[in-house]
Amino acid sequence: MTAQPLHFDGPGGDRPRRVPPMPERTPQALRLAIQEHAPHLLPDFEAHWRRAIADTFNLTPVPAFMRLWWTQYAIARDPCLEAHLRDLEARAAKSEDPKESAALLAEYSRLRHRAAGAEPGR
Repeated sequence: MTAQPLHFDGPGGDRPRRVPPMPERTPQALRLAIQEHAPHLLPDFEAHWRRAIADTFNLTPVPAFMRLWWTQYAIARDPCLEAHLRDLEARAAKSEDPKESAALLAEYSRLRHRAAGAEPGR
């Protein structure tokens, strides 16, 4: 992996932090990145791989598997983003205002979508 990109905390973006770059878009590279930078995801990643992919001769599930875990890793590699998403989800669940809940979930969805679009090396 190459140099780590800078991300900035908070709304003002005033505190830089290092976030590991995304790996190559292969199952092996993703697994190694998870192992190194988000080891808490590794047991679920490996169990899902064994259940969905390992014993099959059909590669159809691989793209969906990669999309799911690519997004999970893209979020987990950035603890601030991961915490922010948990906060948005919790606030939406507790809110009694449907418009506020919808806005919080829309932001949650936008951030997950952006994470899913992370490119290798970024």
